[in-house]
Amino acid sequence: MAHAVTADWYGDPTARRLGRISLNPLVHIDPVGTVLLPLLGLFLGGFVFGWAKPVPVNPANLRNYRRDFLVIALAGPASNIGLAICASVLLGMVPGGLGASDGASATIATLGFAMLQLNLLLAVFNMLPIPPLDGGNVLAGVLPEDLATGYDRLVRPYGFLILVVLMWSGWLYRLIGPPLSFLMGWLLP
Repeated sequence: MAHAVTADWYGDPTARRLGRISLNPLVHIDPVGTVLLPLLGLFLGGFVFGWAKPVPVNPANLRNYRRDFLVIALAGPASNIGLAICASVLLGMVPGGLGASDGASATIATLGFAMLQLNLLLAVFNMLPIPPLDGGNVLAGVLPEDLATGYDRLVRPYGFLILVVLMWSGWLYRLIGPPLSFLMGWLLP
């Protein structure tokens, strides 16, 4: 939803017109990426991987395509960081924090910790500079235009394959583990 709101702010109403500015998760479901692939991974005992329906952005509606698309790409990870900060604040308000032992406090602490961890994981993972992840789009927005075009042509067709190899080989956690641990240590009350 963060991508859709930001695209709308920057002049592209495409996602809004398609009903994508919504907290209803059903409008963001991609049949393959949200349902089929995660279920296959779960049942086959492999890694679980998936995605939401991509947010459509019409470049013709943006005033400065490269800058605006960079900001739209950053909106997703920024929203994850914002939600992680909210979870950290919530955890800080729970009597006893993660060590809470009474039912309601322990439940809120567990949910807050899961919200903190999941949102930081999503933010760090999505900032990997591999298209179609947000980090790939951010990198394309900060590189000089000729380098961005070359990078996009070279890496985008293989982005999904690169991610699968990183997951399968264990290198994915080696890449995202250190920044994830740093952010968890910084935000965990």
